[in-house]
Amino acid sequence: MKPPIASAKDVAQATTGALSNAANAITSSILVVGKSVFKPISRSSESPHVAEPGTAPGIEQYIKKEDPTIRIRITVIDYGEFGHETHTFSDIEAALALPKKETPHVRWINIDGLRPSTVDQVGKHFGLHTLSAEDVINTYQRPKVETFESHLFIIARQLQLADDKLKNEQVSFFLFSDTLISFQEVEGDVFDPVRKRLENKTSRFRTYQADYLFYALLDSIVDHIFPILEAYGAALEELEFEILEDPTTSSQQKLFSMKRDLSLQRRVLWPIRELVDHLHRDESAFIHPDLKTFYRDIQDNVMQVIDLLETYRDTASGLSDLYQSSVGNKMNEIMKLLTIMASFFIPITFLAGVYGMNFEHIPELEWKYSYPVFWSLCLSATAGLAVFFWRKGWIGPNS
Repeated sequence: MKPPIASAKDVAQATTGALSNAANAITSSILVVGKSVFKPISRSSESPHVAEPGTAPGIEQYIKKEDPTIRIRITVIDYGEFGHETHTFSDIEAALALPKKETPHVRWINIDGLRPSTVDQVGKHFGLHTLSAEDVINTYQRPKVETFESHLFIIARQLQLADDKLKNEQVSFFLFSDTLISFQEVEGDVFDPVRKRLENKTSRFRTYQADYLFYALLDSIVDHIFPILEAYGAALEELEFEILEDPTTSSQQKLFSMKRDLSLQRRVLWPIRELVDHLHRDESAFIHPDLKTFYRDIQDNVMQVIDLLETYRDTASGLSDLYQSSVGNKMNEIMKLLTIMASFFIPITFLAGVYGMNFEHIPELEWKYSYPVFWSLCLSATAGLAVFFWRKGWIGPNS
């Protein structure tokens, strides 16, 4: 079934709709996090699947030490000209045994939770390479694309907000002509707008193959990064005013936290750029040539995100210099104040020191006007210094 050629208007509408839905889904959380201390990107959980050095490659080593408490949730979505159906399972065997429709359609199998035995069963059922299954379990992979005879294997990374914290999660895809398999570390993703579009009878999903579904999911991952970066931009602007008015240790902690987050996001986005570029240039049969325009649109969005990211990283670096300058200026003002206060007391201290000496014959001690004259000299010296400092501009409204 050959998909129709999409017009530029359709591409624009698809991009705008995905971006709008993605922004609305997390806007409230973004506004809260954008004004608070950003916490560093972290994995949803520490992966227990770490291979020991020197072990044999493949998924078999992970099955032997599998954690039986790992919870999985399997969602199977069938859609096409016949309509739309969604089934949820907790057992992979039942999910794989679900009969397929006789009419042409696309099946999306999404698995939340990485249980090695489950990944192995899926791999054997669809003929996946054991090294690909191992890459699914080992969640420290760099985004990439691998081409096999019957499918494409793609690893991407998903950034989203969860509990005022940025979550960096690996998402693995196996793209067949009419089937898409996705593995996620835990439940919760940015694909809800895509799921809603699948239910629409008039959506172009009903006439496209699985490559369009994969495009929509990858586009959703990229689009959800825009509001996150906008929140960082708003937070950096607020932090700039805060540093100018009153730089504190809390301001420095916020700044360091945001710089760390931005650096980690850069390490995620640059490989995604290479991934999208590879898909755009891919000449395999798994991505229809008519969809190259859609993937080029993702490529443009990735470049915009990277440009925003680099801008905010430069802004954060500039704020580091601004913080140091503000703290230095604040310290200079304090030292200036202390110096001026000490200068007022220098002549008074001198006079008090002279007449506080324990000599027996000091002429002024027996003079009845000595005390008022002493205070007159002290006040005159202090007033004279005050006038001098004022004329120099060291004190007063313009100091």
